[in-house]
Amino acid sequence: MTRPLSRRFFLSSALATLAAPALAEAPAVSLRPVLRPASIRAAQGAAATEALIAKARLSGEVGFAVLEAATGGVLEARAAGTGLPPASVTKAVTALYALETLGAEHRFATRLIATGPLRDGVLDGDLVLAGGGDPTLDTDALADMAAALKRAGLREVRGGFKVWGGALPYLHAIYAQQPVHVGYNPALSGLSLNYNRVHFEWRAAGGTYALTMDARSSRYRPEVTVARMRVADRAAPVYTYSDAGTHDAWTVARGALGGGGARWLPVRKPALYAGEVFATFARAQGIVLKAPAEIDGTALEGATLVTHESAALADILRDMLRYSTNITAEMVGMAASAKRRGRPVTHAASAREMTGWAKATLGMAAADLRDHSGLSDRSRLSAEDMARALAATGRREALRPLMREVAMRDAQGRPVKGHEVKVQAKTGTLFFVSTLAGYVTPPGGRELVFAVLSASDSLRSRINPARDERPAGARGWNLRAKRLQQALIERWSATYGG
Repeated sequence: MTRPLSRRFFLSSALATLAAPALAEAPAVSLRPVLRPASIRAAQGAAATEALIAKARLSGEVGFAVLEAATGGVLEARAAGTGLPPASVTKAVTALYALETLGAEHRFATRLIATGPLRDGVLDGDLVLAGGGDPTLDTDALADMAAALKRAGLREVRGGFKVWGGALPYLHAIYAQQPVHVGYNPALSGLSLNYNRVHFEWRAAGGTYALTMDARSSRYRPEVTVARMRVADRAAPVYTYSDAGTHDAWTVARGALGGGGARWLPVRKPALYAGEVFATFARAQGIVLKAPAEIDGTALEGATLVTHESAALADILRDMLRYSTNITAEMVGMAASAKRRGRPVTHAASAREMTGWAKATLGMAAADLRDHSGLSDRSRLSAEDMARALAATGRREALRPLMREVAMRDAQGRPVKGHEVKVQAKTGTLFFVSTLAGYVTPPGGRELVFAVLSASDSLRSRINPARDERPAGARGWNLRAKRLQQALIERWSATYGG
């Protein structure tokens, strides 16, 4: 991944392909349909479903529920009460949790705090960069804060430069069972920058490699030392990581580099990362700061000199659902739990808090959520619980406008423009896990709500996270699961959409 970081960087998965069934010739005269008994229609629907599932050739379990939006009545279901890994469909639950707890207009504040008096441009005390749990804080925002600090009259800091991420508890990685180098599984902290990712770039130069590690954005590319890379003479593994105390120490296999390239790597020291980048911009404004040092605690004292506010929560959640950003889901979920508890709580405790809320508020009897993003395959939701949660009128009005439109596709996998079936949904993908939940508007106009969860625990159990960034067979399995999702949606639209 080489493109500059932005809120629009992360792209979520779309539905894959399945050819639409051919239409039979119309009868010569219009015939009045004879309604079949419900038991016969149910049996025919079950048979059609099992035929589609058999064609998909998925080991593991497939559970789904499709409801009429207007009444919440179940139209069709299969293994609908079985708890299965929801993957990133979890983010829809997190969005509802955050909206109810924090409110759609909530904004996260990142502050520059002076712990002593500021006189004639000189701060007789420490300057603190204090995170407020903003999952979208980026390099551009820190540059703007440094400029604002100069406008506030600060020229010199006689104390230290501190960084504080205590608004949310620190976590080394969202889910430890993921490969160490994947950018979608970074550390968590109340002070986070660029989705806690650093840009690693390399190019061959005279028999060696020129390496850079930077905090790039749309406007800037400040290099950092809090994450460092060394080329190692080996073929595998491609990356190794170790905690060097003051910095993240990475190595990369020479045999994997080729002529050049780039990728995003996770940051494990997010508060220090943000501090180093801010100090670079402060120096550009003529304000020289000492090296950043982390401070603990849940409360800060001092005068706020500069405040940067995030976009409104509803906008943050729209991007989260569209691009499936794991760190956003985790941070807004933990912020909601902190408000409910009156204090920050650990990641695991926050997941339990959200699970309890989902059971009590959404009626999710089978819920057992281990995180807020769906990255853990130990989480469980049922298809019926998910569909019912999405069907409730108030939640439907709050969530549906934030969900992305999922394209229906032709047999070659190409999006079909102007397709008569409209889908707004959240996708979810792990290796050998594929999920989809949301809303369908068929041509007949009868709105449907659905959830489809497919997973193979047996195939997932064979994955070695240290070795298998792309396990054998996973791509084909997930592609077939997505084709099944589209086939089910097409059948439901034809059967129940009128």
